[in-house]
Amino acid sequence: MHEQETELTVMDPAEAAGAPASEEPVIEAAPPVDETVVPEETVSRAAYDQLKTERDQLVDRIARLQAEFDNARKRAEREKIEFRDYATGNVVEQFLPVVDNFELALKSNGTAEQLRHGVELIVKQMEEVLARLQVTAIPAVGEAFDPRLHEALGSVERDDIPDQHVAEEIRRGYKIRERMLRPAMVRVAHNAKQVTE
Repeated sequence: MHEQETELTVMDPAEAAGAPASEEPVIEAAPPVDETVVPEETVSRAAYDQLKTERDQLVDRIARLQAEFDNARKRAEREKIEFRDYATGNVVEQFLPVVDNFELALKSNGTAEQLRHGVELIVKQMEEVLARLQVTAIPAVGEAFDPRLHEALGSVERDDIPDQHVAEEIRRGYKIRERMLRPAMVRVAHNAKQVTE
């Protein structure tokens, strides 16, 4: 352990207030010196000005970087919105002829059979547009029930379809490439003959 040095000072009897003159001089210990405290160094004005200039430059640089970051974030958001609008416009453009044909079908004065044939052609045209967009229908009727592809709305008693296979398709399901857009709504066959065998 580090020993502390003390400085002793001798006081003059006249300095010691109220002390009788006959007594020995009072010895007073100086406060201990703390060697861990570094005495303050004075900085020259030129060094201070240089440090202040460097600090101001760094603060300015940080402010510029923050502004550049904010501008880049805003630009990325703008580009994202523009890309989404462009992609949506391309998809909608492909469906406009289908809408035109539906409007023509509604204006026609043909028989019910002619109207049905016209709607079938429009559905075929729509399926072609979906195929160009890589949207495919999910196979349903006759397929084994798969909860990842099909949403069961109930079951029906059927002897001509294997148990736990799709008997009816209520609403067609679709996927784009391998991503599910919506599952097919189906009724599942319950074949009592297969269950008891």
